[in-house]
Amino acid sequence: MSTLRHFTRLLCLAFITVALVGCTSKPLLTPQEALYSGKTEQQVHDAIMTGLEQRGWTVTAQRPQLIQAKIVVRAKHGAEIDIPYSATMFSINYRDSFGLDYKEGKIHRNYNRWVNNLRAVIAQQLN
Repeated sequence: MSTLRHFTRLLCLAFITVALVGCTSKPLLTPQEALYSGKTEQQVHDAIMTGLEQRGWTVTAQRPQLIQAKIVVRAKHGAEIDIPYSATMFSINYRDSFGLDYKEGKIHRNYNRWVNNLRAVIAQQLN
């Protein structure tokens, strides 16, 4: 009987572990900000560049109205984003990642935290 009890406990522990691991995937966040502050496109560009630097992102490419950036954390996790912008808006769009288990529109919750923190810093720069 004690073997059955031990097996049941192990089975419950395994189920709880799988459930907790599954909780790290969240729907992919794509922040979008409408700007009503009368900023110029150059001011929005500069705010994005400042926000990227402050949050540890590296700019990989730039062209008018688009900045591409990436972040690598502990050489185990990374993400690449596109940031289209104008004088009246900006958004942060997922491009690629590694170590974040992206699948079918879901990704590790850290990605969402990273882009939400970036969005907040950029918005703060524009206020």
